Amino acid sequence: MPIHLPDIDTLSLVEQVSQMLVVRTCGMLYDHQIQYPQWELTSKQLQTLIGEYGVGGVILLGGSAAEIALKTQQMQSWAKVPLLMAADIEEGVGHRFSGATWFPPPMALQDVGIDYAEAMGRVTAEEALAIGLNWVLAPIVDINNNPQNPVINVRSFGITVGEVMGATRGFIAGAKQYPVLTTAKHFPGHGDTAVDSHLQTPTLTHDRSRFENLEFLPFSNAIAAGVDTIMSAHIFAPHLDPQNIATLSPHILTEILRDQLGFEGIITTDALIMSGVANLNSPEAIAVQAVKAGADILLMPVDPIATIHAVCAAVESGEISRDRIKQSLQRIWQAKQKVCGIPTDLTQLGKPENLAIAKEIATKSISVYSAIPHLQSGDTANPKANYLNLIIVDDPLTCGEFLNSRSPAVLFPKNSGYQRIITDGQTIEHLQLKQFTDVFIQMFSRGNPFRGNTNLHAKTQTLANALLASEKLEAMVVYGSPYALDPFLQILPANIPWGFAYSQQPEAQAAVLQKLGFG
Repeated sequence: MPIHLPDIDTLSLVEQVSQMLVVRTCGMLYDHQIQYPQWELTSKQLQTLIGEYGVGGVILLGGSAAEIALKTQQMQSWAKVPLLMAADIEEGVGHRFSGATWFPPPMALQDVGIDYAEAMGRVTAEEALAIGLNWVLAPIVDINNNPQNPVINVRSFGITVGEVMGATRGFIAGAKQYPVLTTAKHFPGHGDTAVDSHLQTPTLTHDRSRFENLEFLPFSNAIAAGVDTIMSAHIFAPHLDPQNIATLSPHILTEILRDQLGFEGIITTDALIMSGVANLNSPEAIAVQAVKAGADILLMPVDPIATIHAVCAAVESGEISRDRIKQSLQRIWQAKQKVCGIPTDLTQLGKPENLAIAKEIATKSISVYSAIPHLQSGDTANPKANYLNLIIVDDPLTCGEFLNSRSPAVLFPKNSGYQRIITDGQTIEHLQLKQFTDVFIQMFSRGNPFRGNTNLHAKTQTLANALLASEKLEAMVVYGSPYALDPFLQILPANIPWGFAYSQQPEAQAAVLQKLGFG
């Protein structure tokens, strides 16, 4: 339905600048459920920023899809100008909000065909709209050409420019069937970093020619496909700008992205609370510099109110022109006319056909070599043998979404007589496994923000070598990153069965384990 937006010139300077901010809140309904109080605003704080200042949008994380529908309606009711409602739903709405469709990581499409990218974009947009989200912070169009990348990793569509470009076109085409905004990230390219910009500032030393012939191409491709927004990366590329990181660089955001690549949509920063940018200066100075660089939206500023006043002060002093603010608002207004005012509709969630697509990708993108001999022979509970199901995770406190007592990775081996141990990078070196005759390793590991390097892969490889030497390693499965699997394929002898799944979800677990002989 059409919405009414006020004339930009009728807004005060504070209201104009506030429209350039997107702040974060918890998707759960009540303040006592807030999970990240350093970043997520309370209801009172939100009401002040939305109702009094007029911030332009909100990014949500956590909670169920049904809760999000209620919360987006509530926040829209506080707003004088309709809000952009955003979420990092790179793997479908269910990636962040329970009850909706959760897809395997984008890189899984390389094993099942990029034709699925269109369905992934379509289902994501449909379900986002159903719960009041109108801004999809996807797709990632970074080329993950660095196997050591801790944060992009399987979130990328692939390791070559062709893979990424093909899937990007499909995803955007699918999402464009619904009135939502899409986002290509992270410009000028975050795929060849070995550092997580949530934790520190990565440096890319490539020359301009390398960027033009590789990293820029998926962004030009996304622009041609009609992407609505492009997100900056908090990376330092000295051959593009020897002084500023990309988020704070007029040369990168305005001269290259806006003028040379011809992008006319919204440029948004990545989250300004990330250490890759937040450690460089005060929140106020960073916000002013990002606007001067060409950012239209300041995403998750450390201090929203201080940010608003700092940018207003820069305008009043002449450091930033009023026309510059107005240009950003015109882009934001155009986007809001496209996507705001659509009612929520929870009947669009949980459609069997959407869930079936996600399951199809998850089960088709697995790889299994051989089967476990004693399971094939029917010897599933030999009292003379002491079988162990050793589950290795990145962090035992964050794996509840895919690992619990009912998960196939736990239940199937238990039903076959296996004992269970769960370990991580902090405890794996202290395991005592002498009492076990056969050890089945299941490793859950993938690239994720804020995780850093726990040396989990190296420690697991050391353990696997020891188990091979003592002839105790029975089989191995990796769920998540193919880069985590590669070192083990180099050491596993031909008689050791192994499996791999991009998805860590129950459907993928069951598919792999059944092929290994569990059931």
